[in-house]
Parts: sequence; C-alpha cells; structure tokens
Amino acid sequence: MTADPQLSAPAPFRAPFRLDGRVALVTGSARGLGFEMAKALALAGAKVTINGRDHGRLAAAAQALAAATGCEVEVAAFDIADHAAASAALAALHARHGRLDILVNNVGARDRRALETFTAEEAERLLATDLLAPMLLARQAAGYMAAQGHGRLIAVTSIAGQVANRHDPVYTAAKAGLAGLMRALAVDYARDGVTSNAIAPGMFATETNQGLVHDAAFSAFVDVRVPMGRWGRPHEIGAAAVFLASDEASFVNGHVLTVDGGQTVRM
Repeated sequence: MTADPQLSAPAPFRAPFRLDGRVALVTGSARGLGFEMAKALALAGAKVTINGRDHGRLAAAAQALAAATGCEVEVAAFDIADHAAASAALAALHARHGRLDILVNNVGARDRRALETFTAEEAERLLATDLLAPMLLARQAAGYMAAQGHGRLIAVTSIAGQVANRHDPVYTAAKAGLAGLMRALAVDYARDGVTSNAIAPGMFATETNQGLVHDAAFSAFVDVRVPMGRWGRPHEIGAAAVFLASDEASFVNGHVLTVDGGQTVRM
C-alpha cells in the first residue's frame, strides 16, 4: 500500500455536509421518510428527483418540496418492481444531468403475517419489491457512479433487518438481505469512488403508521421499548441521508446507520 499524500495535507475549510451540484434520486419519496430524506438532500444543495407510482401525488410532493426548500425538484413516476420502467427512468435521469451521484433506495412493502400463510407467489412479490428491485437499481446506478469516479449508494433497510418480531418473516428476510447487499457493494465498488451504506429506521410517526401512533396500547409499548420514550419524528431521518451522501462520510462504507432512538440496544 502506497502512502496517501493527502494524509498530511490540510483540508480546505468548507461548509460541512453540502451536496451542491450532486444529482440524487430518492425512490418512494412522495411522502413519509422518503419525502423527508429528499427534502434534506435538497436543502443541502443536491438536485433531487423524487419517485413514486402516483403522478398526482408526486406532483403535489414536488410542489411541497419546492416550497419548503426553494429548490426545483424533479419527478420520475415508475414502479421500482417494473424493472424495464425503472431502468429506463434511471437512464433518462442520467442522460438529463450527465451524472448520478446519490441513489437512496427507499421503497419498501410490508405484509405482516405468519410464513405459513404466504403462497410462493406472495412471498416472491414482496421480495421482488423489497430486495430484487433495489438490487437492480443499485447495479445500474453503480455503473454510472463508477464511470464518473464518485457515488453514494444508500439503502433504507429497517431495524427489522437486525431484530425480529412475530409474524413478519418475509419483510425481515428482505431487509436483512438488503443490508447484506450493501456490504457486498461496499467491497465491490469502493475503489471506484463509490460508497455503499444503509439506514435502518426504527418506529417513526409517518402517515402509514398513524393508526398505531393513535393506538394507546401500542404507544404505551413504544414508551417502554424505545429508550427515548417516543416515536421518531419523520424529519429526524433526513440528516442521516445527508451525512451518508456527503464528502464527510467518504470513509464510511458498508455501514448500517441505525436511527431508532436506541430501541435495538435495549434488553
């Protein structure tokens, strides 16, 4: 291993965690944690494209993001499980900007029930969305990033990829597999200037969780199980994405950043 001349060179000062000029795609970002990560990336200076399947919801989300950030936000409507459509959309984004710097694979589907109740087709459908689709998007994005010598692959897994609950086997397997994928990509693409990391959210008070948020019994469980004694606030996920996408995280590779208020470390 040769000496790195940069080890002794003082780094020029600049505002930390800036993403000016970087091009980002965040899948599943018309609402929830994806929306918050897209907003945080835009506020840090990235040119953000949001994704979803519903054109109307995407347009409304883009308008809301533009109002919140003062930045123009692009939209790309496609189903990530439609591999041809997803590939075409990613190619179009790359052609439009001439580069792709950040991919946040955020889309995830969940079907909480016992394994014996799944048909093979139902399990395959869930795995196709939660594991195969982000794998194929990451493969294509990594090719673009390696060619330009810089990139950030970020997958949103879940604490369900680290710990398990009853009657949630297929989602748990998919999220654990996604974390494993990011470790593998971290090894494969690091010398091309591409880092690969994951974010594992805990329990956040998103739109889809509002029923549980307002359930007194479940909120009492959250109070006991999460050391901070509360649900995560959706905006609290944004800084994790900005950090992993930034130059400040240039030596962070193959890591799962858990954002769960300490839930997974509690006995």
